[in-house]
Amino acid sequence: MDAHSLWLLFAAVLLVAFLYSSVGHAGASGYIAVMSLLGLSVSVIKPTALILNIFVAIIGSYQFWRAGYFSWSLFWPFALLSIPAAYFGGYLHVPVQVFKVMLGIVLWLSAVRLFFRQGDPPAVKAPSGLVSLGVGGGIGFLSGLTGTGGGIFLTPLMLFLRWAKTRNVAATSALFILVNSIAGLTGYFAGGRPVPSFAWILAPAAVAGGVMGSYFGSRKFPVWLMQFMLGVVLMVAGFKLMFTK
Repeated sequence: MDAHSLWLLFAAVLLVAFLYSSVGHAGASGYIAVMSLLGLSVSVIKPTALILNIFVAIIGSYQFWRAGYFSWSLFWPFALLSIPAAYFGGYLHVPVQVFKVMLGIVLWLSAVRLFFRQGDPPAVKAPSGLVSLGVGGGIGFLSGLTGTGGGIFLTPLMLFLRWAKTRNVAATSALFILVNSIAGLTGYFAGGRPVPSFAWILAPAAVAGGVMGSYFGSRKFPVWLMQFMLGVVLMVAGFKLMFTK
């Protein structure tokens, strides 16, 4: 990769990290889409995106927790089954391209709906423990199949079903993505594969974008802007699912 393309990728990773972290996400689908468009190999793309995801998810989890929006009781039922389910989904070797296109369309429809939301609903109600366990397991499995952290599915579902308000959802999604990404990286290392040096080159851009995005998302941005930005994130994620491998 020449210097011009590298700087372009560096800037794109910073922008993706800023955009995603502002809504409690870590950017895996955005990193994969950008690196795929610039022609990087799959063997470099997947582990690099996973490592960048972990860096940004750590930052986002901390920022939203520090701002007072994280709830352990809301988070843990979603996470409990998601980790083994994500491992199982990632272990399976099945053709999922048509499935990914369907999920991409769902994400685009969710994004359009978010563009027209004006803010948080006046009242929210957390789901029962059994519902959260089932949803977390299902989303974990989807994240394993699609190579994402799962936040792109969990966040809109929680918002549309009014299980929590926007910043509480972002705080839950950030840590949800972190634990699933760590599980995925553990599986990657278990296969005896090395970490691409490319990941460390892009890490400063992801960290800088994650720090800025999660700070503004947890403290400064109005809710309507966060929901609009989440819509943009879902559009990018849908593109990744439908048009990149």
